[in-house]
Amino acid sequence: MPPLIHLVTAWLVGACFGATGLLSGSSIAAIACGAAGAGLVIGWSRGVDRRATAVVCAIVAAAVAWQARALSDQQRTCRAALGAALARGDTLHAVFDDEARPTASARGVGPMRSDGPMRSDGPMRSDGPVRSDGPVRGVAAGSGRFARCRVPVSARVVSGHARAGYWVALSGRTQITTRGLRVDAHLETPPTARRDALRAVRGRAGAVIDRDFGVNAPMVRALLIADQDGIAPSVREVFADAGLVHMLSISGLHVAIIAGALLIVLRALRLSRTIAFAVAMLVVVFYVAMLGAPPPAVRSAVMLGVVGLSERLQRPTHPWTALALGAVIPALQPLVVLDLGWQLSVSGMAALVAARALLRRVRLAERRGHRRAVRRALAWVQGLRGWQYALARELVTGTVATIVTAPLIAWTFGRISVIAPVSNVVASPLVAFIQPALFLSVITSPWPSLSKLIADATAPALAALHIVADSAARIPYATLHIAPTAAGAICAGIASAAGVRATASRLWLPGFVVAAAALTCAIWLPLLGRGTGQLEMHVLDVGQGDAIALRTPRGRWLLIDAGRRWDGGDAGRRTVVPYIRRLGGPVSALVVTHAHDDHIGGAASVIQALSPQVVWEPAFVTPSATYRATLELLGRTAVPWHRVQPGDRWVLDGVEIRVLAPDSIWTAHQNDANETSVVLRVRYGEIVFLLTGDAERAEEEWIVANTDSALLRADVLKVGHHGSKTSSSELFLDAVRPRLGVVSVGANNSYGHPSPSTLGTFADRAIPLLRTDLEGTLVLSTDGRQLSARVGGERWVVPPR
Repeated sequence: MPPLIHLVTAWLVGACFGATGLLSGSSIAAIACGAAGAGLVIGWSRGVDRRATAVVCAIVAAAVAWQARALSDQQRTCRAALGAALARGDTLHAVFDDEARPTASARGVGPMRSDGPMRSDGPMRSDGPVRSDGPVRGVAAGSGRFARCRVPVSARVVSGHARAGYWVALSGRTQITTRGLRVDAHLETPPTARRDALRAVRGRAGAVIDRDFGVNAPMVRALLIADQDGIAPSVREVFADAGLVHMLSISGLHVAIIAGALLIVLRALRLSRTIAFAVAMLVVVFYVAMLGAPPPAVRSAVMLGVVGLSERLQRPTHPWTALALGAVIPALQPLVVLDLGWQLSVSGMAALVAARALLRRVRLAERRGHRRAVRRALAWVQGLRGWQYALARELVTGTVATIVTAPLIAWTFGRISVIAPVSNVVASPLVAFIQPALFLSVITSPWPSLSKLIADATAPALAALHIVADSAARIPYATLHIAPTAAGAICAGIASAAGVRATASRLWLPGFVVAAAALTCAIWLPLLGRGTGQLEMHVLDVGQGDAIALRTPRGRWLLIDAGRRWDGGDAGRRTVVPYIRRLGGPVSALVVTHAHDDHIGGAASVIQALSPQVVWEPAFVTPSATYRATLELLGRTAVPWHRVQPGDRWVLDGVEIRVLAPDSIWTAHQNDANETSVVLRVRYGEIVFLLTGDAERAEEEWIVANTDSALLRADVLKVGHHGSKTSSSELFLDAVRPRLGVVSVGANNSYGHPSPSTLGTFADRAIPLLRTDLEGTLVLSTDGRQLSARVGGERWVVPPR
C-alpha cells in the first residue's frame, strides 16, 4: 500500500483522538513517543522505508491530535464567550444563509402557517413535505479579543429582518449547544451592511426553489443547497428506514452527478476533453463553495479533480490514493472528522472501492482447486454480462456499503436498513435524473417561465422517490431498530474497518477474523448493562398527540400516553413501541392521562407489545371506542389497573412520581375529559418535571388551590393541551415558574396549536419552548443536579432560573 495512505490514516486517527477529547496533551505526547519507539523496533527488521514511515506516521498523528484538541478547546471557548456576551445584552455580528424574518413560532403572535397539508403519522403523502417555521441558520462573529470567533448560529427571529448573505447586528436570549448558539433573535441592519457573496447566492437559490417548486421545495433545498431544515422529521424517518437518508443531504453522489452531467453537455458542445474538464471543475468548485464547502462535497470534488487530472496527464492513479486525498483534504481542518456527512461519505466511498476490488478478483479468479459449489458460483458470476453484471455490481456495492456504514447509521439513527442495497438500486437512477434537472432549473432562474417548466418536469420523479422510500420502509423487517452503546459502536466500527481491509486485500482471512471478533463484542457488550445513570424524558414526535417516555437511571420505562390513532394504524405501533424496543429495557407502568384518542390511541398496541406492569388512568368514562377497547384488553391480559388519586406516590430507581390531580370528586363533576387529565410531578434529585396531559384552565386553577406551592415548582413543564389557548393560564405559569417548556404538537395542525396567545404568555416570562413540530423528538436528561437538552443532534445545558 502506498506510503501516502499510511500518512492519511495517521492524520485521520490523530484528528479523531484530538477532536473527541479522548486524550489530554500529555497523553498525546506519551502515545506519540511510544508509537515512534514501536515503529523503530518493528520496522528495524523490515527495512528502512517501513521504519521511516512508522516514525513519520507517529509524528503526524501526534501533531494533528494536538492541533485538533486545541481547535476543539478554542471552539468551546468561543461558544461560551459569545453566548455570555448575548446573555449580558451585548450584540454580535451575524450572517444567515436564508432571508431571516419574524415567524409565528418566535414572536408568539400571528396565525399559524397553512401553506401545506397537515403532517401525519399515517401513510406518507406523495406531494412532499411542508417547510415549517423553523430556525434560520448562519454564523455569528464576535468583536474585540473575540473578533476571530465564528460559531454556527440557529436563530428564531423575534424582530427585525436580514437578507440572505448580509451581516446584521444580533441580540437576544441564547442557549449554548455543542454546535453553536440557539438564539431568539432581535436583528438590526447597520447603515453599511457587509455582504457575504457566496451566502447571498445560496439565499437567492433558496428563494428560486421556494418560488418554483411549491410543496416539493424542502426536498429540493436538501438535494441542491444542503438545507434540510424544512423536511418534516416523519419524512426523514421514512427515508432512514428505507436506507435512503443519505440522499436528503448533499453528498459525493450529488456532486458527481452534476459534474458528469456538465461533462456530457460540454462534450456535446464539441469542446475538447481538457477544456470540458476545466470548465466542469470550475463550476463544481463554485457550487461546493456556494454550499458552504460541506465535507462530503469537498471530498467528491477533490476525488473528481484527482481522477480527471490523472487522466489528462495520462498518469494512472490508484483508487485508494484518490480516496485518501479526498478524505484528508477536508480534514485539514481536523474537527471535520466529527461531521457525520464526512464520516458517511468517506466510509461509503471506501466500501465502493473495496466492493469493486472484490468483484474484480472474483471475475479473474481461477476455478481450479476449489470445491464444486464454489466453482459453480464463480462460473455464474464470471458469466454475467451487460445489465445483469451492472445489476449484480450495484447490489454487491450497496451491500458492502450498508455493512460498512451500519455502525454510523446505527449510532446516529438507531437503526440498520436491511433493504438499503435494493432501495438504493431503485432510487439512484431517479436521483441521477433529478439532480441535473434541479441544477438546470436554478441556473435558468433569470427566465422564470423556463425554470418553472423544468421544475414541473421534475415533480413526477420527486414523487417517485417518495414512493420508493415509502414502499421500502413498509416492507416487513426492512429495518432493524437497535440501541447501540459507545463500546458496541466502537467494536462495530472496528469490524467495518477490518471488513473493508479484508475485502480489498488478497489476504482476506485475517481481516475477516478481526471483523468477526469485533462484531461479537459489539453484539454482546450492550447486553452486559442497562441504563445511563440519569433520568431521561423523551417527548416522542407522534404528530398531533402526546407520548412521553421517562427512562430511569437503571433503564426502566414509565410511559405517559401513547399518541393518536388513524384508520389502519396508531402511533403506539408505529412510533412508541419501536422507540422503546430500540433503546431496550422493561416498561414498569403506562399512564393514560385521559381518554381522548390523541393520547390513548396507541395504548392497546403498547400494552400488547411491551406488557407494562401496571396501567394508571383517571377512570373518567367516555364513549370512545378506543378507550373501551383498551379496557377490554386490560381485562384479557390481566395487566393490573389503578385509578389515580392525588397523593399517589411511587419511587422507581430513585425517581419519585407523585400524582397531583385529579381526585374522584372533581372527576365526577366534569363533562370534558381534558379537565380530568392526570397531572404528574416527577422528581429526581433537585430536578422536577411537571406533566399536565391536556389539563385546561379549570383544572389548573383547582391544582393551584389544592396543592402545596412547593410541589408546583418545576424545572420543566409539559405544556397542557398542545399549547392551546385554553391551557397554560398566567396563574398556573406563575405558580410553576418553569425553566423550560415542551410542547407535543403536530406540524401545521388544523387546530392552530400552539396558540399565539400561549406562545406570547411564555415569551413574556422569558420561558424557552421546545416543540415537536419544529424539532422532532425531544430528549431532556438530568443527573439530579444539572438539566440538559438533546434536540436534532444538538446538546446544551438548560440555564438555571
